[in-house]
Amino acid sequence: MKFEQLCLVSLTLFIHVASTTTPPFSCDSSDPTTKNYPFCQSTLPVTQRARDLVSRLTLDEKISQLVNSAPAIPRLGIPAYEWWSEALHGVSNVGPGIKFDGTIKAATSFPQVILAAASFDAYQWYRIGQAIGREARAIYNAGEAKGLTFWAPNINIFRDPRWGRGQETPGEDPLVAGKYAASYIRGLQGDTFEGGKLGQHLQASACCKHFTAYDLDNWKGMNRFVFDARVTVQDLADTYQPPFEKCVREGGGSCMMCAYNRVNGVPSCADPNLLSKTVRGEWDFK
Repeated sequence: MKFEQLCLVSLTLFIHVASTTTPPFSCDSSDPTTKNYPFCQSTLPVTQRARDLVSRLTLDEKISQLVNSAPAIPRLGIPAYEWWSEALHGVSNVGPGIKFDGTIKAATSFPQVILAAASFDAYQWYRIGQAIGREARAIYNAGEAKGLTFWAPNINIFRDPRWGRGQETPGEDPLVAGKYAASYIRGLQGDTFEGGKLGQHLQASACCKHFTAYDLDNWKGMNRFVFDARVTVQDLADTYQPPFEKCVREGGGSCMMCAYNRVNGVPSCADPNLLSKTVRGEWDFK
């Protein structure tokens, strides 16, 4: 099947299921109690709405949201949200967000990322992301997905062929990986190939992973939860960081997944130098 045909199938799926079932969403207009909350006022800036919502959460409610399967907060009219869905080369049933156990039984599966990257065709990467994003949104609109966040693209540098997940990545070159990231993200999130916004809302949310210096899952008794990647400052800047920087600055990625491992002794998910100083400060991640 040609790519144009795949896109047509994707669009047809979108049109067919978009209005069949209403997906869960906050600030339900049928619930009169929610309209009084500032976080439900769509005319207010997003930062103001988010600040208002967080201010209303109890400590226990905040803690409950720090996992991928975030539970509902009924008193505020907030439904449950599943952050874990996969779409590395097509919407997948890996992860609890989508299971294909309803009306929709499957989605388009594109070539593995390392093969698609070998084409060196950035526009093709964009169109693949675009088709995946449309199908993702269609499945969600049909009420058969628990979230719109997809843990893709995987833009870790593939240096060692013994890492079994290297096929998920664009390969060993930071420039190619960065270009792939920006192109795929723009397509999946619903932006133009050049990076312009097509609308105010995300088609779906791309989550770049795994930040940073991650390329070991389980090897000779060493697993990713305890591995400490020792990386020089130069290698970090020249090799591992460029794809993630392009994810944020050029792709407009709306999500960043920190890595399971430590980097130079500090857990990636608790490293203020990486998460606050670099990503939010230097790269202006929102």
